[in-house]
Amino acid sequence: MTTGRPVRSSAGLLARLRPAPVAVDDVRAAADAVLPGLATGGLRAAVVPDPARGPVLVLAEDERRTRLPLRDLAEDMTDAGVSPTADGVATALSAVVAGRPATDAAAARTGVAVLDWTDRGHSAVGWRVVVRRGERSVVWTPSDRAGAAVVTRTRSDATARAADAGGVLRVEGPVALWSHPGAPMLATAALAAPERLLGRIADAGLRLRDPQVVVTPMRPLACAAAGVADRLAGLTGEACVRLPWTGLAALRWL
Repeated sequence: MTTGRPVRSSAGLLARLRPAPVAVDDVRAAADAVLPGLATGGLRAAVVPDPARGPVLVLAEDERRTRLPLRDLAEDMTDAGVSPTADGVATALSAVVAGRPATDAAAARTGVAVLDWTDRGHSAVGWRVVVRRGERSVVWTPSDRAGAAVVTRTRSDATARAADAGGVLRVEGPVALWSHPGAPMLATAALAAPERLLGRIADAGLRLRDPQVVVTPMRPLACAAAGVADRLAGLTGEACVRLPWTGLAALRWL
């Protein structure tokens, strides 16, 4: 006996749930629309033909050259669930351009020292230089052209800027939280001048004995006395590193 109701296959349901793919032509159209406005200053951006890989987005800025096949970009956007609309692909492409590698000149001019993970297991942190682009903080890796003196000077200048990178202090009971709403990764920049941060915390009414800090890059800093910091690190639910205030100076550069 059969009924008059149609049977819906699971394949049809999956097709409806699966995000619509972003096509190479979608990325090309977005490039034509947004690249002229993004190629400012020393950045040059263009789509060029490649006999082997098809059209390729080329980003050239100072010593940096980045080549991104539009086919790969379309696949990445599809995997990320980007809407295959003009606005959706344009926004995603703009984010790709904003995430391009930081140049030596940009790092020397505007770089800021922050703490970042030293390993994939997120077991330790170290200092590195980042360049801010809006809410994004792009890591600087010295190029082959940057000699030891350039790297040392860039890191020193980035450390000096870090002290003035700004942030917001909030005291909750025995814990002081320091965040940076404009660029989350810059929250740890305050630790480049730890005594200044301690002074701000004291001015807010919290005097810490044996101060320690719980660090999770891209998250607010939590500053507290040793016992409280230990409990916070155990309760945070995500990878973090607990450091004594005196241990900050021993952290290495990445």
